[in-house]
Amino acid sequence: MEINWYPGHMAKAKRLLAEQLGRVDIVIELCDARLPYSSRNPELDQLTRHKKRVLLLNKADLADPNQTHAWLNWFRAEGILAAPYTANAGKGREVLSMIDTAAKETVEKAAAKGMKKTVRCMVVGVPNVGKSTLINRLYGSAIAKTGDKPGVTRANQWVNISPYLQLMDSPGLMWPRLDDQVAARKLCYIGSVRDGVVDVPMLTIHLLQDLLQIIPESVCSRFRIEDASLTGPDLLDAVCRGRGFLLKGGVSDYDRCCAVVLDEFRAGKLGRITLEKPGEVAAQ
Repeated sequence: MEINWYPGHMAKAKRLLAEQLGRVDIVIELCDARLPYSSRNPELDQLTRHKKRVLLLNKADLADPNQTHAWLNWFRAEGILAAPYTANAGKGREVLSMIDTAAKETVEKAAAKGMKKTVRCMVVGVPNVGKSTLINRLYGSAIAKTGDKPGVTRANQWVNISPYLQLMDSPGLMWPRLDDQVAARKLCYIGSVRDGVVDVPMLTIHLLQDLLQIIPESVCSRFRIEDASLTGPDLLDAVCRGRGFLLKGGVSDYDRCCAVVLDEFRAGKLGRITLEKPGEVAAQ
C-alpha cells in the first residue's frame, strides 16, 4: 500500500505561509501526541527554523502519558520549547504563558523603544492536528473552521486574540513526497490523510497489527479476537466475526469493520496509545 497525498491547495498554502513568515514573531506548531515524530512536517521545520517556536503535543488525552513525558524530555533536550495540550478541552492559559516566554525578548526590545509590541503568531502543522480548534479555544468562540477530516482550512486567516496578540490559522501542510511510508501510514491512522485516497482495508489491517504489538490484551478484548497471532485478511475476518460485522450469509462486512476500527482508535476508545517512542526514531 503506497501513500502519496498532496492536494493542490497545499502548494498554494505553502507559498502563502512562506510569504507571511516575515510578519510573524512566533511559530506555534502542533503535532499529534500519539505520533510526536511522524506528525511533524520536516518542510515546516525548515521553513520556520529562524523563528521563535513553540511545539504543542496536541490530543495528549489520547496518548500514553508516560510516553508523552519521554517525548517532552526528548524535545527539550533538542532545545525545543514543548508542552502537552488538549485543544478541545484545555483553557489555553498554558499556551498563552508559553507565547509570553517565547516573545519575551521581542516584547522587551519594543518596550525599550517606548512601544507596546503586538505579538503575531502563526499556527502550523500537518492536517487534522487541531490548529483551528486551538485558535477557537484561545479566542473563546468558534472563529476558525474545524472538522474531524483533513483539509477544512484552505487559506490563511488572522485572528485577534487580544489587542496585543494575533494568531494566524494556516492550512495543514503535508510534504509532497511521503518518502517514509511507515510514517505516512501512521498519519493515515490519525486521519491526517483522507481515507478515500488509501486502501482502507489494508490500512485497518496494518493498524490492528501495530496495536497488537503495543496493547494486545486491549485489542483482543475490544474486538473479541481469540488468536492474537493472526495477520492480514484473517485478522480482519476475526474482528468481523468477533464484533458481528456480518452480511447476509455470514460474509464479513469489511466496510463496517474498517470504519469502526479506525473510528474507535481515533476516538481513544482503545485507551491512551502512543505509536512511536523517542529511542526508536532517534535510531532512524
